[in-house]
Parts: sequence; structure tokens; C-alpha cells
Amino acid sequence: MPTLYTAITNHGFGHATRMAAVLADLQKRSPEIKLIIATTAPRWLLEEYIEGDFIYHQRVFDVGVIQIDSLQVDREATFSAWKELANNQADLLAAEVRFLHENHVDLIFGDIPPMIAEIAKAANIPCWMAGNFGWDFIYRDWGGEFVELADRLSETYSHCDLLFRLPFAESMKCFPNVENVGLTGATPKYSAEDLRKKFNLDSDRPTALLTFGGLSLQSIPYQNLANFSDWQFITFDREAPHLPNLTKANCDRLRPVDLMVVCDRLVTKPGYGTLAEALRVGVPIVCLTREGFLEAKTLIAGVKDYSEHLIISPQEFYEGDWSFLNAPFQAPDLAEVKELNMHGEATINQAILDYLN
Repeated sequence: MPTLYTAITNHGFGHATRMAAVLADLQKRSPEIKLIIATTAPRWLLEEYIEGDFIYHQRVFDVGVIQIDSLQVDREATFSAWKELANNQADLLAAEVRFLHENHVDLIFGDIPPMIAEIAKAANIPCWMAGNFGWDFIYRDWGGEFVELADRLSETYSHCDLLFRLPFAESMKCFPNVENVGLTGATPKYSAEDLRKKFNLDSDRPTALLTFGGLSLQSIPYQNLANFSDWQFITFDREAPHLPNLTKANCDRLRPVDLMVVCDRLVTKPGYGTLAEALRVGVPIVCLTREGFLEAKTLIAGVKDYSEHLIISPQEFYEGDWSFLNAPFQAPDLAEVKELNMHGEATINQAILDYLN
């Protein structure tokens, strides 16, 4: 059987869920493909998207950004983690090449750990990637000791055979072969009617989904919900207080995209997966800004171009009274003049199937 080996960057949950959404679509198109997923993301997270079998291969190929929470980064810890990984890289590369050959891997697909391109080259197996930024892009913006690291990662990315560049991307100019594709993401599993019945939600009350990825914000000011007693709020935060207008949806493997169908707006941070799925569903977006992580600028620019939106500062979220909930949305800048491709996984998976067949 054809074997696809996928490697997911060691950073939060966003890269894992957007890769899992692509793989779920691939598995439906061609169930006979053997999937190997190399990641540190928990298996349960992948299983929320992928219904069939796959081999879970726990590996660390990069660092991403060490974070304090969903908005704050720890640069010193990030650099230390990269140095530790570099010290073990030779052994990891050799072991992974053996694993690839033992499992008769036909194609490597990454999102978007640089080292996997070197591993693929050493194993003499084609390497494709998908993403809207490379880690060299993030680190180069930090300057100082990160510039040399960024240069090294740019050179490593240059060994990738093909990049599927997602919307809201940086130039990714270190990749020699680039194909632009549409947004990727999962499709809601349930109807709005079923979800309202399950959670006792009213269809005629404003409803907001609060979601901030695998890492939560520090001290979400839930006390502000008392100012909006006529609203309904939904969260995945297990530590959230019990409030009359707050629903905890961390059950039955529900994902943010599943709840979007009952929401009038999404309140979130800049993260590709959540924003892409909101755009695909068509729910307006309230997005916090994020300093020190350059990808946030490209994502927020995309939100402004294609979604009804409000962009707010962390100060407005943490310290304000959440009056932004009553503010009118800004209209998208480009949606009426330029259509956004919403089906990137179809393009990617057709290319994978063409190659494997």
C-alpha cells in the first residue's frame, strides 16, 4: 500500500489540527493509504479530525515558539530549546531515516518543521510541505542571535521539493518550488439545530465563541460576561467559572469549527486554523492583536481582506469592559472584488494521490 509520512511542527495545536483536517480529507478519498503522523500533539487531538487508522509516531523535529500563553512568547526558552535539539540532530536524523526505510515511505509531507527536509534528503524520499510561514520568518524578525538560526533554517527549507503555500502567507522565498492553494480546514460535524438542543441555546440571542487554541489566555476576564446577560457565550476552557450565560463545550470531541455554526461572532487570537475555519463557515471574527509573532500581521491582514471583523488590542480584552461586542463589524476590504479559494485540501490531496498512484 502507498505510505505517506507526515511531520508536524512542535508548536501548539494549530499546525496539528490543520494538517489533520487535510489528512482526514485524504483518507476519505483514498482509505488504502497508510498514514504515519510524526508529532508531539496528542493522539486524541488528531482523532477529532481523522476517523480512520493511522500510525502515531511521537517525534520532535523543531521548537516553534515556546509560549507563556496564547499571546506571550518566551524567546530565551525558545533559543535554548533549539540549541538542545541541534545537539541531538545527528542521532535523530539517522534514526528517522531508518524508520522511513523500514516503513517503505513513498512521500514525506510536512507542516512545517525544517529538519524534515534534511531527513528526506538523507533518505532520498521526496519532501513536500504546506504552510503560510516558515520558522525562519519568525526568528529573523527577532534579530540578534536568532538571525543566524533563521539563515540556517532558510537553507534547510530550500531542500523541500514542493511547497503548498496557504493564504495569508509571507513570501516563503527560500522554497524553490511553490504552488499557491486555498484555505484548509475541517467541516462542521453537526447542525445548528442539534447543537442548540444539546446545549440549550436560544436561536434569538447573540452568541459568541471564545477560543484561543491549545494554550489558553491568562486570566480571561469572565466577569465581563455579567455585562451581557442577554448574550450566550461558549468556551472550551475547563477552568472557566460556572456562569448562567456561559456554556462549556469541552465534551464529545467537539471542535471550534463545530460550534461556529451557532455563533454570531468568534473571539480569538491570530491562528491560521481557527481563522481559516471561521472564514469557511462565514462567522464574523473579533481578533486580538499579537506582538512579537510576525505571522499575526499576515493573518490579521487576511481577516481584514475577507471577513467581517473587529481587531482589538489585548488591553481591550484584558482590561476593558468588552464594549467591542456591541461595536459594528468592519466590512471586508477584498471579498467583493476577489474571491478566496476555500478548498485548499482538495488541491493538496489531489497532488498527493496523483504522485502516489
